[in-house]
Amino acid sequence: MTHSHDEMVTRREAVSLVETLREESLEGRKARRVSVTEACSGRVLAESVRAQRDDPTRSTATMDGYAFDATEAYPFEVVEFAVFPEDDPPTIEVDQAVRVATGAPIPERANAVLKKEEATVENGTLSGPEIEPGTYVYEQGSNVSAGEQLFEPGEQLAPRDAILLHDLGIESVSTCDPFDVGLVATGTEIHEGRSRDLDSPMLAALVRSWGHVPTVEGSAPDEYDRVVRAIEETAASHDVVMTTGGTSVGKKDHVIRALDSLGEVIFHRVRIRPGKPLAAARLPDHDAVAFAIPGKPVGAHTVASLVVRPFFTETDDIATIPATAAADVTVSVPGFEYAIPVRLRDGDAIPLGHATSELDVYGDTFDPSVLSSSTRATRADGFVLTEDGFEQGSTVDVTPHTVLEP
Repeated sequence: MTHSHDEMVTRREAVSLVETLREESLEGRKARRVSVTEACSGRVLAESVRAQRDDPTRSTATMDGYAFDATEAYPFEVVEFAVFPEDDPPTIEVDQAVRVATGAPIPERANAVLKKEEATVENGTLSGPEIEPGTYVYEQGSNVSAGEQLFEPGEQLAPRDAILLHDLGIESVSTCDPFDVGLVATGTEIHEGRSRDLDSPMLAALVRSWGHVPTVEGSAPDEYDRVVRAIEETAASHDVVMTTGGTSVGKKDHVIRALDSLGEVIFHRVRIRPGKPLAAARLPDHDAVAFAIPGKPVGAHTVASLVVRPFFTETDDIATIPATAAADVTVSVPGFEYAIPVRLRDGDAIPLGHATSELDVYGDTFDPSVLSSSTRATRADGFVLTEDGFEQGSTVDVTPHTVLEP
């Protein structure tokens, strides 16, 4: 997929381009082995992981009861042996059964377990209802087969992955180092201390939550040469440059032109509001990439979460929960996805910023420009992505912020 950076792209197109940047950035990246415990806190795999053995290594009972060959008919002779998880099972004949505990290995000839509650044992013989082979048996290799590829290069490991890796006896894996991210705020008012930099600390926290290493490198005034120098110096010592502000088309918006002079702008402007003036670029002279994020805090958070996040986390999945819209919300300009912040209360989605909410900044028609400037809008529980707005009483899909901020 190729685009002129003057062409506005959809969110999905932007995410696809960001995923390509991720793949390029991971190629040839230095790898080192770390413990599974460290890797599963968000490290990215440098190579595939294959199972070295079957799991389970032998078939085990999932209920207390009697193990036997279910292709044979009752009655079975019960051998004088009880098998527990720490035991090796005895050898049995086709007409024999053995008592087993939950988690115990079953004999090689057995293929099913009859629950203790359903079993009748009289004079050393077992009878009961007919069962199918595989009943209450965790079969050898049913979880994982020896040689099976379980993880691919580029996957980001999560805490839950430690369960499978440790179960297979894998104690360390080869991973890429986290991305080192340098954050630079642009704007004379920030550089001179007349306005606070609200974006860099928020973005640093996001990057850290995604498993990577942020450093706030300071600010640059709205002067073209100073912006170029700040980006270039940051790219020289970081894998990723994140700038904030200066991405629109105003007289003092220099970031896009600076990125163009230092490398290749992949896209500039995404059909999403708030946060439309987002850009991404390759900086090949420094083997770095850059994301130019608009300066209004809520818009910055929105596009970083929806578009930039897949660069760091591999996935662009956006899970939603259904809720009932508590008010009518219209949109003024068609052709965009709107991320409308909402509060969740007893199954209702209350649009934060709407005239009926505790933050009345846009009335009935969603105004992303005003909303994006409101720091109180961060008190939303999530947002609704919509192109057309929604009606009171309709069902809307809410993306909770916890999905995007692990």
